[in-house]
Amino acid sequence: MEKSMKKKNWLVIISCLMAGMLLLSACSGTNSGNQSTGKTADNGTANEDLFNAVGSYPIVKEPMTIKMFAPQFASIENMDTNLFTKYLEEKTNINIAWDLVPENALNDRKQLMLAGGDYPEVILQGNLTKEEQMKYGSQGVFIPLNDLIDQYAPNIKKAMEDIPYMKASITTPDGNIYALPQVNECYHCDNALKMWINKKWLDQVGLPVPTTTDEFYTVLKAFKEKDPNGNGKQDEIPLTGSDEMWAGNVSAFLMNSFILDDYVDKGSGTFLRVMDGKVDFTANKEEWKQGLLYLNQLYKEGLIDPAAFTQNADAVQQMANREPDNIMGTLSTALISYAYSMDDKAPRHKDYVALPPLKGPNGVQQTLNFAGIGVSQFAITNKATKEQQIAAIRLADYLYTEEAIVLQEHGPEGKGWRKAESGEKGMDGKQAKYTAIPIPDKKPTHNDGWEQIGPSLRTYAYRASWTAPQDPLAPDGYGTRLNKVSEEYEPYQSKEQYPSGLFIALEDAELVAQIKTTLVDYVKSNMAQFITGSKDINKEWDAYVKGLDGMQLNQYLEIYQKALDAGK
Repeated sequence: MEKSMKKKNWLVIISCLMAGMLLLSACSGTNSGNQSTGKTADNGTANEDLFNAVGSYPIVKEPMTIKMFAPQFASIENMDTNLFTKYLEEKTNINIAWDLVPENALNDRKQLMLAGGDYPEVILQGNLTKEEQMKYGSQGVFIPLNDLIDQYAPNIKKAMEDIPYMKASITTPDGNIYALPQVNECYHCDNALKMWINKKWLDQVGLPVPTTTDEFYTVLKAFKEKDPNGNGKQDEIPLTGSDEMWAGNVSAFLMNSFILDDYVDKGSGTFLRVMDGKVDFTANKEEWKQGLLYLNQLYKEGLIDPAAFTQNADAVQQMANREPDNIMGTLSTALISYAYSMDDKAPRHKDYVALPPLKGPNGVQQTLNFAGIGVSQFAITNKATKEQQIAAIRLADYLYTEEAIVLQEHGPEGKGWRKAESGEKGMDGKQAKYTAIPIPDKKPTHNDGWEQIGPSLRTYAYRASWTAPQDPLAPDGYGTRLNKVSEEYEPYQSKEQYPSGLFIALEDAELVAQIKTTLVDYVKSNMAQFITGSKDINKEWDAYVKGLDGMQLNQYLEIYQKALDAGK
């Protein structure tokens, strides 16, 4: 009897232990579990019967909920009741459970949730750096999207085929795509390295728009010495800029007439070029020295504003708008609107035209092309079930359609926009498709659309499809003006520029960032000293070049070569 009772007790204990283990297993959360729905993402096959055919809507036959991380813009009232959210949910049958964070706290919250494992099935907009894509992709937090795109996302697939830089910009060194971007093609962004010159002053001194570095020197001399503003004072500043402005570096535009220089503003620049498939450093070449000598001559003769190396954008604006007489001859920046409001309240902006890339003494005539993708937005995490993965990629694929982009950015038809009428033209002079409706007494907040949240595809053609004034100097013709300038610049885009948007392997990223910081600081510091004359170029050039040898330059080139080869 005693033995029988002991045997029963052991059976009870074992049964309780097994039940407890099963209970713990069911309740415990792991990175592969679906915390927001209680489901567990599995590695099996999705139930395709839940979906309508690819390209047809709704995406799912029965309502499906997916939790999505996104920023809460201060200008959008409520993402749950937002008109585009409601339209999207009705069209797709996918209900969005928002995980929102204030826009200015997005990066901090993103990093905390990814590190801690408390993330939803989908990151709709996460400003995901290339390092984050590689890190969380390799850890399995972000699932590879390659097969999902191939099977369920024809719009995304076509975009990768049509846009030459896109696939390399989103494919990590392991061959996987872990995140989708906002593709936001923009002619004036891609051709940001601009110089704006005072045409009124050119007419005053009797000179044409310069086409070479020698002609440009002659123009700057005339600006300084021939009183083009007509006030009887030598107060003109021939050339100015600011590293704080977009593409405001005063030397980059001119250095590109000698050799490639991609440092256009603070935080940019690698000083690299690609020749016959090989990565090369530019800031130690003889052509770089020639460019420095030219810039030093301009500075020595008082043709470059000494403040251009230290001032901020506000200082440029104050100088440009100084009354009663204009004192600014030439400005290096992507946008003349850094200096002026683009309306008739500041008509002085109409005096300026964009200077085409200048031909240097060796025949070099080039500008930079900044087309590329830095960060991506959309990722699917390992919390999503197979069915949620398919639904999510198909929703992203819809967001790549023109219909979605118009509604997302401008709200419902008839409120923020209408279809263009016959004869209405876009920035390219062709028949437009859409016309924006001016909103009188526009409020600071709205609930019509998402503005630019999530993955999307705004191509050059899409931008040009909106009605725009054909007169580039009209009060609202600034976009047309920038577009025309970019068309003039495009033929001169460098064939040697290192491609933007390529992935640096995760194991190399930290080291190359350290080397790059040291190299760029060294080059820029010496460049400023050579231009201003505090260092003699002819006497101290060799010492400057030798100083680069101790900065791991060879390793720097090897890492960028590796990234270039992997991106082919």
